[in-house]
Amino acid sequence: QVQLVESGGGLVQSGGSLRLSCAASGFFFSSYYMTWVRQAPGKGFEWVSVISPSGSGTYYADSVKGRFTISRDNAGNTLYLQMNSLKPEDTALYYCFQGDRRVSSDYYLRNNRGQGTQVTVSS
Repeated sequence: QVQLVESGGGLVQSGGSLRLSCAASGFFFSSYYMTWVRQAPGKGFEWVSVISPSGSGTYYADSVKGRFTISRDNAGNTLYLQMNSLKPEDTALYYCFQGDRRVSSDYYLRNNRGQGTQVTVSS
């Protein structure tokens, strides 16, 4: 059974940094694309970043490009998101998903998410 446990969120001032982690188990992690998705209060899901199985391919939403870096440790079955130059509009619950979820429906994301990790950026 797929299990994804996010951690690393917190409260940070605008301009600050955080590093999110996602511990994966129950599947062959190194064979899958992985995606970070966020949901701001009262809003829908927004994909943030995607990484290829080997880590050689990375993709970012325009809203985070140049500020966030996705990476993975296949030996340790862990996905990361380094977030720098944080802005108040980055405030959201952050989730990791197995697979490339750039076009997944809100229905799928809502029914397959983990507990997420809260990121709050104060101005």
